[in-house]
Amino acid sequence: MLPKIEKISVQKQNISTAVLFQSFESLSNYPEIDVDYLEEKLAKETDWTIFKQPLVYFFHHSKEGKEHSFQLEAARQAGSKFYDVLKNEKVTLLQITGNSCDELTLAFLEGLLLSGYSFSKYKKEKDDFVPSEIFVLDDEVSENQIAELQTLVKAVFYTRNLVNEPLSYLTATRFSEEMEKMGADAGFTVEVFNKKKIEALRMGGLMAVNKGSIDPPTFNIMEWKPENALNERPVVLVGKGVVFDTGGLSLKPTAKSMDYMKCDMAGGAVVAATLYAVAKNKLPLHVVGLVPATDNRPDGNAYVPGDVITMFDGTTVEIKNTDAEGRLLLADALSYAKKFNPELVVDVATLTGSAEIITGSQALVAMGNSAENLQKLKKVGDEIYERMIEVPLWDEFAKPLKSNIADLNNLGVREAQTSIAGKFLEHFTDFSWMHLDIAGVAFLQEKDSYRPAGGTGFGTRLLYHFLKKFN
Repeated sequence: MLPKIEKISVQKQNISTAVLFQSFESLSNYPEIDVDYLEEKLAKETDWTIFKQPLVYFFHHSKEGKEHSFQLEAARQAGSKFYDVLKNEKVTLLQITGNSCDELTLAFLEGLLLSGYSFSKYKKEKDDFVPSEIFVLDDEVSENQIAELQTLVKAVFYTRNLVNEPLSYLTATRFSEEMEKMGADAGFTVEVFNKKKIEALRMGGLMAVNKGSIDPPTFNIMEWKPENALNERPVVLVGKGVVFDTGGLSLKPTAKSMDYMKCDMAGGAVVAATLYAVAKNKLPLHVVGLVPATDNRPDGNAYVPGDVITMFDGTTVEIKNTDAEGRLLLADALSYAKKFNPELVVDVATLTGSAEIITGSQALVAMGNSAENLQKLKKVGDEIYERMIEVPLWDEFAKPLKSNIADLNNLGVREAQTSIAGKFLEHFTDFSWMHLDIAGVAFLQEKDSYRPAGGTGFGTRLLYHFLKKFN
């Protein structure tokens, strides 16, 4: 649930307030505040501080000289700190006053809103806290910008909810039902292929991974095609939808490596939530989302190392490891994407543990054949602080994927595994394409500012802002 947010033109009295400023001279509207003392306090602490008298006054000083992207991120983190204060003090009515720039005010509000997320569906005692109403005083901020931000935050919450749901609820079939609900709310279409249809289409990757499951797979097609779309050919988003990954018969061997594998469908959640934000905010862009979904379990009928499967496009693949399953689903979906004659395809997946080794929890790993779009994505990622590190797709990375008995094998070697997995996917593309590995950022063990423990929603804001600037 999100608070009611209202834009105002006159500052309200007797209400807890967050003050965003760049120069101390601009604080003349607050005669009750000792500006000299505030400046001294901020010099000793960080870029924010709190006064209680008895109302809460929260001051965030956006320091000049910082790169703009770091100023925006500092504002988001300050908004998150303000949320913590509000929750601790049980303040439900507040105002935000900004006199620096609209982007900083919106970033502060974004950090505050994103921090209000909690997943307490299965808790007897809830610990939810959401302010009842927020007033925004900034001449540069419009009501449309506030509404757009609220929708995007709601989309991030959808992503987080889906990632946090356990397999006991979120089977592939239920995942499809959640996408249908989102489509009905936002206005995009959803078509769900059942197991019989998937078998008829000969999606060998998706069918192989599903062989060990007691639950059927689904293949989900979401589409937003407004009449005023600026692109003649669609942007296609592809998301990995493995609702739980045991590793299959190549059972995950390391400590705790299976504990949070309900998050292995985070790429699919990001794609669905991005479609929600795009459609709900009525971006003039034709966007298609594809999510192949199943769990990966070691049943007696499960696929095994040594099997050879035939993919949707006819490529044969020797299975070297059943825990390298995400690339099999994505490969079928990437091949299917050709049906849309796409202008660009972006796949999103918690694909390799080595991606987390590269970036930790600070960035995703990106690669692809479209240097121009990768640079655009990097710029957007820096601006909103969902950053990326690009790795190459050198031809040498294809050599370990050779097989003596099939066209490819699905594993390669341990070294450079993130790039090798990307090279495997590249085989199934003949279009402009980017691959985003979110294994390190999709799920956190501990809270990090406005990113909660559990599902983070990382990638939803990134793709939305990238698509918003696409044409």
